Amino acid sequence: MRIFIGFDDTDNSEADRGTGKLARWFEHSLPPDYVVWGVVRQQLLVHDAIPYTSHNSSACVIVNVPDGSYKDDVIRRAVEHIETYSLPGSDPGLCVACENEVALHEVIDVGFQCTSRVLRQKDVIKFSQTLHISGHGGTNDGIIGATAAVGLTASGWCGRFIEYGRLRTYPDSIKISDLERDGIMVTSIDRNALVPSSDDVVVSKGWLRPRLLGNRPVLIVTPGDEGIWESLGEKRQNNHSEQIAQS
Repeated sequence: MRIFIGFDDTDNSEADRGTGKLARWFEHSLPPDYVVWGVVRQQLLVHDAIPYTSHNSSACVIVNVPDGSYKDDVIRRAVEHIETYSLPGSDPGLCVACENEVALHEVIDVGFQCTSRVLRQKDVIKFSQTLHISGHGGTNDGIIGATAAVGLTASGWCGRFIEYGRLRTYPDSIKISDLERDGIMVTSIDRNALVPSSDDVVVSKGWLRPRLLGNRPVLIVTPGDEGIWESLGEKRQNNHSEQIAQS
């Protein structure tokens, strides 16, 4: 059984960490029979009518558990996690849903809406009778992004992984066969649709972040020298807010 845990707006402008890092830390709050499959960052609409800390992103933790009876305990642990690590001045929100929730297809639609238009709390709180949606401080506006994070991640076609297996320990150059062994598919956006070989090497520039595509982690690469590929994107270091957003 897969459970989606969405977090949003847990930081402030002076923080040394963003919501993505808080979501990644959630794994440490779970016992061994809760297996974190991955943590996905979701980009929401950037608009003057939406207050946000840096780039209006939220995060979803994907946890595998034996069955749906574990949901209440996941909620309890997630609430405690927010109360422990969210920062003053933030407007934390939480959304928790099992993969078989009847309302999940509607939440997926709401997630996509959050990428293109301004939503209000009333647009997501209506799902609280079937899903868990709760605010934990300030305006509680974080419930919007948290719900969107669950919806977009549950769609299987949005976001980038900020945690997945050994993701943060890979060397700057890694064989595609090693990535494939870890469950990461490598695909090229070359105009000729070149197919990377398992013996080829990916150069990550110190920042390797697969996308969530087709319910699996997919690393998008561009061709370099023969047998060498470069992963799409790199860690930005323009300013403090950028560094938080890229976590």
